[in-house]
Amino acid sequence: MLKPLLDLNATPERLRALADAGVLTPTALERALHLSVDTPPRADWRRFLSTTLLGLGALLVLAGVIYFFAYNWEGMHRFAKLGLIAAGISAASVSAWKLGDTLGGKMSLLAASVLVGALLAVYGQAYQTGADPYELFLGWTVLIVPWVAVSRFPPLWLLALVLANTGILLFWEQVLGTKEGREFWLAVVLGGLNGFTWATYEHFANLRVPWLQARWVPRVLAVMAVTPVLIASAALVMSPAHAGAGAVAALLLVLASLAAEYALHRHLRGELFMLTLGALSVMTLLTSGAVSLVFESNRDMEVLGIFVMPLFVIGQVGLAVWWLRHEARVTGATEES
Repeated sequence: MLKPLLDLNATPERLRALADAGVLTPTALERALHLSVDTPPRADWRRFLSTTLLGLGALLVLAGVIYFFAYNWEGMHRFAKLGLIAAGISAASVSAWKLGDTLGGKMSLLAASVLVGALLAVYGQAYQTGADPYELFLGWTVLIVPWVAVSRFPPLWLLALVLANTGILLFWEQVLGTKEGREFWLAVVLGGLNGFTWATYEHFANLRVPWLQARWVPRVLAVMAVTPVLIASAALVMSPAHAGAGAVAALLLVLASLAAEYALHRHLRGELFMLTLGALSVMTLLTSGAVSLVFESNRDMEVLGIFVMPLFVIGQVGLAVWWLRHEARVTGATEES
């Protein structure tokens, strides 16, 4: 489905094509080219620098807090440790309340959420509770859920999702064990959780919820959803005899993600990142199958495979680039998509 002409970005290539077609005069072409490659205005640069420096500053302060306790651990009383972190959480919470629905307020809430994890870790070390690491991460996630729910701040939602993923991973290893085949079901659980989050984000973004319009968030969610099931699927392709039902379920999820990525690309009329992720998934599976076929099924073909496999990968990359460029032309997408 083609984009309306007025919705296409004014790239130099399109402007020159209009000039060649006689739509633009040489003077108009010169002016249009100047505008299309012009640098952003001062206000945009100021906003970008302010946001970037605020984010980096918050991360550095949080890192400083963690390293402060690590360095002075032996010389501080446990009440001092807990009191300082509690004071930091209180200060960040009050700051978030005072600043309200601004970037500074949201970053303060993010800082308070991170310090909750530090408080749990310090409490566990000071009193030797004997809690397992997965309890720390799952408890951390539960405690910050109210803040996450009211924040309307995608990075804080991503933090909660990462904590949940880490807690599930540790629970799987420490409680359920790593018996053969169970790691595939772990990949299915993580892929399903992240995929559900991704689908939920896309659904509400499609409903034009204002704070869910940033495209970098669903791209991160898509990578988090595809990566675990893709690893399990590659193991299935390379060694079907040692893979169980979990690996088959993971492969089905990968195929479902491919369909979702292409449908999303067409719905948004140009989502090349998702298409690239799908192309990488297909290339990973094909390459895994080729490696298994060349290097494991026949030992005599190993030397030949060393020369053939690079050509096979290069061929896949070339085909993927051709297909992506074709889709970009069809939908009117640009590299920014």
